[in-house]
Amino acid sequence: MRRALLSLLLVVGCGAPPAPAFDGGQPDAGLDAGVDAGADAGNKSAACASTFGTGLTASFGRFDGVVSAVVRPADTQCALPNSDHVVVQVKTDAGVYRMVVNVLSSFGDPDVRLAAISAPLLGGPWSEGWHPGLLLDYPTHLSLHSSDGGFTPIPMAQLIERVADEITVGEKISVFAESSGGPVYGSSAHKIHRNGSNRDGALVLNPEGTSARWLLFHFANQSF
Repeated sequence: MRRALLSLLLVVGCGAPPAPAFDGGQPDAGLDAGVDAGADAGNKSAACASTFGTGLTASFGRFDGVVSAVVRPADTQCALPNSDHVVVQVKTDAGVYRMVVNVLSSFGDPDVRLAAISAPLLGGPWSEGWHPGLLLDYPTHLSLHSSDGGFTPIPMAQLIERVADEITVGEKISVFAESSGGPVYGSSAHKIHRNGSNRDGALVLNPEGTSARWLLFHFANQSF
């Protein structure tokens, strides 16, 4: 069986344009479903996949799966690395999917703001797969505002390592994110940061625990 191979991938780095801020880049393309086996505890990109599922629909939602790799911008040996994002590869029975986390703003202050809080998972219990149509708003659902002092600006190099250190390969994760869906873009979800309109992105670690760990992100020009 022949598999079609995408010959060109264009990824535009995203940052924070004047509010409301969105990524401003195109979602990342993927390949047909598949996953590389194996993992190296000392290298979180060791088991990075070379092919990806395409089942995400064009929607904001929550993606539940198991972390199979964490791909830093420097991990160019992995398929579809991104120069200013950390790519969290998440495995389900339908394949591996790319959760693309912004670690640099291309507009104004380049430092992305990060907050880590403990709160129960929203949108129902963890359940493997894509759950479109869920809502997330930092102030409304998590009582978190940009003026609370919970967010810390972190330069790109340090934020890459902070995000990578927080995530454990082989552990369950939930990701609130946006996908453009379809056979080309249905492999990836992005905008994992403050967006407004009940479409705020987040990484949720230990999602089945009574006190899940949320990683939340916003840009310097965003007030909420």
